Amino acid sequence: MNVRQINRLALLSCAPFLGVLAWLLFSTPAVELNDPAPELTATVLPAEAESLTGNVIGGLDKAKEMATVTAQAIKRDTQLYEQTNKEVRSLLQLASSQSDRAWHIYDRRVVRKLGYASEEVQSEKLTAQLFHIRAQHFRGYALKVKLKSDEAIDMVLGHDTFGKSETTMSAVKRYNALAGINAGGFADSQSGRYPLSTTVKNSEYVNGFEPSFADLFFVGLSEDLKLIGGKYASREELDRENPKFGASFVPILLKDGVVQPIPQKWKSNPHRAPRTVIANYKDDQLLFLVTDGSDEYGNSGATLAELQILLSRFGVKDAYNLDGGGSSSLIFNGRVVNKPSDGNLRRLATNFLLFK
Repeated sequence: MNVRQINRLALLSCAPFLGVLAWLLFSTPAVELNDPAPELTATVLPAEAESLTGNVIGGLDKAKEMATVTAQAIKRDTQLYEQTNKEVRSLLQLASSQSDRAWHIYDRRVVRKLGYASEEVQSEKLTAQLFHIRAQHFRGYALKVKLKSDEAIDMVLGHDTFGKSETTMSAVKRYNALAGINAGGFADSQSGRYPLSTTVKNSEYVNGFEPSFADLFFVGLSEDLKLIGGKYASREELDRENPKFGASFVPILLKDGVVQPIPQKWKSNPHRAPRTVIANYKDDQLLFLVTDGSDEYGNSGATLAELQILLSRFGVKDAYNLDGGGSSSLIFNGRVVNKPSDGNLRRLATNFLLFK
């Protein structure tokens, strides 16, 4: 094959491609684009739809069943809780009634020894009963008090000031109290009338602590309304009793139901006199005993030994002799119950008050 033939063959082979190239160069074809993302339609077959519906319904049925079971359990627990509360309340009421019954039995025994209450006051804070005492050589008055609140009792300074003094009636009126009883002894000076020895007010020492000496003692109430008293060698010893208030005088009459020896000095100085005593029972009820006398020079009234016998018969646990003579004062329901030996109430440094 010669060169001419070869060229002709090559030309014939390339001719189709040259024609396509010429068409592309000299023509502008129109190109239309469809939507870039055709919409997809999910098709669920009938069998699959039935299975899906069944699963949903089955789940709902199980949830409903669980809710029913839970509701029933909650109802049972609620009923059980209410029943338990009812039984507990019933037991508490029974215990309270039994406790009250025991107290009433004991209290009847106490009252039987005191006699007939001439007056009685009951409130949310206290129960106070006044008794008239007739002994062989003297007359007196007993005020039995059951405290129900820490607001039922307090001890106040004269006009609420250390060194000031006032009558028991004055203190009662100032505080609108139900009752008032004279408290501790006092010492006079040119500047005023001061409580004798250790005195506590509002859980604070009014003029510091003084160790017990001679026949002096401290008596008062603790924070939990229990009668506390005795001789204290240190402030730490008294602090352990948690005193709320209290005063000092002489001597101790009974301790744990046992009659205490009376110092010779106080047996005859004076022999007889108006007296004031604070005592307690085993159930922490208080007893204030005030006796009459025409004077404080030993001619009339009660001896301390006679008071010990009387208090033992009353069944008290502890008993402490407070300031007496012209200081003895018992105010109840707005009036002076006893007969002050001075003819009038004496101005005092400290007074016990009871509130209804």
